[in-house]
Amino acid sequence: MKSKTHEFSNKERLFSFNYVNTGNIKESAIKAGYTSMPEKAGLKLLAKKEVSEEIDRLYAEKKKNLAYRTCIGYERLAFGSIVDAVKLLISNEIDDSKLEKMDLFNISEIKVVKGGGMEIKFFDRLRALEKLEQSSLIQVNEAVPFYKALEEGTKVFRQGDENNS
Repeated sequence: MKSKTHEFSNKERLFSFNYVNTGNIKESAIKAGYTSMPEKAGLKLLAKKEVSEEIDRLYAEKKKNLAYRTCIGYERLAFGSIVDAVKLLISNEIDDSKLEKMDLFNISEIKVVKGGGMEIKFFDRLRALEKLEQSSLIQVNEAVPFYKALEEGTKVFRQGDENNS
């Protein structure tokens, strides 16, 4: 016999989604459309096994997406281009339409220096690489065999050089 799956109402879905994003029972219930005693309605929803499981699923999905977005951000910091920042630095005038199209993600600070000119500071690329290495989304161990093979290859060449001397 098949177990019956819970059919979520729109209000239950909205409550679950809003609760994951706000953590506030009353606010989530109001946003989901529970206008009469919203806090009580929210507590009842949290007590439902299916709603609680949906909230857990949404939390896990949000955490996974955040980890992915964080990794993408560190990749942009570590490997991103500075061409647009240099264009900004050396140009005499840049209108708003050109500025909006520039990729300035790697910039941490811009200062206008007395007497004219501009100072641009970038985020630390090495730190971004370290963060990428620490993340579970990058497998540094996969590169180790390659480096070991290089090391072994250089040993062979060194031994050959010593034997020929």
